[in-house]
Amino acid sequence: MFNKSEDLFPIRRGHVYMAHSSVGPMYGPAATAGAAFLQAHSEQGMMMRVDYGTVLTTFRQKVAALLETSPNNIAYVSNTAEGTNMVANGYPFEPGDQVISYVHEFPSNHYPWLLQQRRGVELVLLSDVDPCGGLPEGGPRGWSMDELEAKTTDRTRVIALSHVQFASGYAADLRELGDFCRERGIDLVIDAAQSLGVLPLHPEEYGIAAVTGSTWKWLLASRGAGIFYTTPDLREKLRDTMAGGGMMKHRLDYLNHSWDPFESARRFEYSTLPWEHLVTLETVLDEVFLKYLMGPIAREVLRLQDRFLALLDTDRYEPLLFPREHRSGILAFRTAEDPKLVSRALAAHCMVTTTQGGYLRVAPHFYLTDEDIRRAAAAFNQVGIG
Repeated sequence: MFNKSEDLFPIRRGHVYMAHSSVGPMYGPAATAGAAFLQAHSEQGMMMRVDYGTVLTTFRQKVAALLETSPNNIAYVSNTAEGTNMVANGYPFEPGDQVISYVHEFPSNHYPWLLQQRRGVELVLLSDVDPCGGLPEGGPRGWSMDELEAKTTDRTRVIALSHVQFASGYAADLRELGDFCRERGIDLVIDAAQSLGVLPLHPEEYGIAAVTGSTWKWLLASRGAGIFYTTPDLREKLRDTMAGGGMMKHRLDYLNHSWDPFESARRFEYSTLPWEHLVTLETVLDEVFLKYLMGPIAREVLRLQDRFLALLDTDRYEPLLFPREHRSGILAFRTAEDPKLVSRALAAHCMVTTTQGGYLRVAPHFYLTDEDIRRAAAAFNQVGIG
């Protein structure tokens, strides 16, 4: 079903790449499309609009198709943190209001909420627990719905959590989380940097108020681009924290200074946007994620993980293995040796991994082959750090 050709995924020519939780290698044709855009910019200047003038509209349409929502709910941002900051800084908090998050969130989903303490907002952090039972201790794992319910009060306005925890790979049950928030009138804000491109994500169905995420991890596009989803109800609440001509309905009439922003998510696209990033993302969405669809892609990733685990020496590598409904693209391992040294030794064998939170992170994508996985497991089992 999947075309895993090295022409499409050139990283496969020299490496077994298992670091998509950090920076994903760009899809080959996406890199070509981005280079063609930059060449057109060089040769044509503003005349390139003839060929590329619809790129923003197309971006919103294709991302909306990925998330199964309206293009009106989609905006371009530069990264995950930019979208999260727009929600946090624009939210109509009052002194004494609460935001609930998790103690080991990625910084992009921590500092924007911590900053709200200046407005008298309390940031309540869920403790780290073994959410499913049977996990080894000593590093980040996950959080529990029981503690979330216990810490939620009538002053809780926002719950801000990652779909997938970046260190452990624990994936939240977004349907359960969304139902919890809907029943209590709480806005759910999701950091999807570690799930966009590897797990299905349907924010309308789950009752999510906002989703932020980058495109250069699992989505295999260029660095410097992000996706920002918001509901109409949330946009009505948020005050604008960034402003420029791009957010106005009369955006090309530069002498018109009337305040008339878009009601759609375009109000967050306040200034000039880097079209080259949109071109690369459009290409990979068309040829990969909207072609193969997220359900089959997620199943293939888990199949490759299971094959890898079956071949691995478990005396040296102890996985944090969550129940299937809480698994993600990330496998986190406790290692017999220092994980940083193990990762460095693996790199000498062209096996690319990362470390976080004391774990060795293995994050393969769907385009790896069974032979890639066999080679990876063999290298893991044989590598020495002496």
